[in-house]
Amino acid sequence: MSHTSLPRSPRFRRIAPVVAVAAAAALTLAGCSSSSGGKKAAESGAAVSAGKADTPRMTIAMVTHAPSGDTFWDTIRKGAEAAAAKDNVKLIYSNDETAADQANLVQNAIDQKVDGIAVTLAKPDAMKAVVAKAEAAGIPVVGFNAGLSEWKKQGLLSFFGQDESVSGQALGTRLNDTGAKHALCVVQAQGDVNLEQRCAGVKKTFSGKTDNLYVNGTDMPSVKSTITAKLAQDKSIDEVVTLGAPFALTAAQATSESGSKAKVATFDLNKDLISAIEKGSIQFAVDQQPYLQGYLAVDSLWLYKTNGNYSGGGEQPILTGPAFVDKSNVDTVAQFAAKGTR
Repeated sequence: MSHTSLPRSPRFRRIAPVVAVAAAAALTLAGCSSSSGGKKAAESGAAVSAGKADTPRMTIAMVTHAPSGDTFWDTIRKGAEAAAAKDNVKLIYSNDETAADQANLVQNAIDQKVDGIAVTLAKPDAMKAVVAKAEAAGIPVVGFNAGLSEWKKQGLLSFFGQDESVSGQALGTRLNDTGAKHALCVVQAQGDVNLEQRCAGVKKTFSGKTDNLYVNGTDMPSVKSTITAKLAQDKSIDEVVTLGAPFALTAAQATSESGSKAKVATFDLNKDLISAIEKGSIQFAVDQQPYLQGYLAVDSLWLYKTNGNYSGGGEQPILTGPAFVDKSNVDTVAQFAAKGTR
């Protein structure tokens, strides 16, 4: 396949970050919800009724650090598939939570001579060399979800996601309003820069005490027992902050079983988390709009290849969050979460 060679955009004077909204993508949200990752997500991808591009068929690889079975990544994949369907793109999706194996997946995409690559940089140092190989081969690369602080250093065209430090600070400020005094920030993957930045952000603005608790996110029974033990051991903890919807639901169970009176807040959504907010077992969630991240990452590569566009001018990231979902607005979000697109 051919690779259009376009010059890198000039570096403009720094301006305020560009904030993308769902309306800008002119999407029609559809599709079934998914309760697990992988094949099931592909089979239930969202359909698009916005027409289909008549540009030449191209192939785009999306390579993520997603663990298997995480519904958050199902939502990202649905957004990517919706953009691919509209843009006449063949999407090759692959994922591995181990950094070295994720890098190998990017190398596979290079070997297949794809027309573009969308990649997450949860472990940016491990991805640096292979990203450089893609760029040297004339393959445009965009980043999304993880790697806000690294995408320009590695020469990526654009980045789509939220500023994790800012989102953490926003949550910390929100906790001050709840009257919480001692927060436990549960990290499911030690060393993941996104997750570490979230907890650091919470600690920066929360006026109370913040402790980090590291758990094995691939073993949910272990996550539950570790949180339960910590809450039973330290009764001063009155707030549990989790960094993903499945962990929030598990933390809610742990608070009940430990006899703790701690409340639970979280980052990210899924349909079960929405239900928990409606019922009151989860206080609120920080939404980064993963569907939008997947959609914009693919669509931006199509626009670059067909029209030479740089989202954010190649200078600023496109922010998809943070936004709070709580009882005041959960009904609006619920209709989309039921489809697996929020």
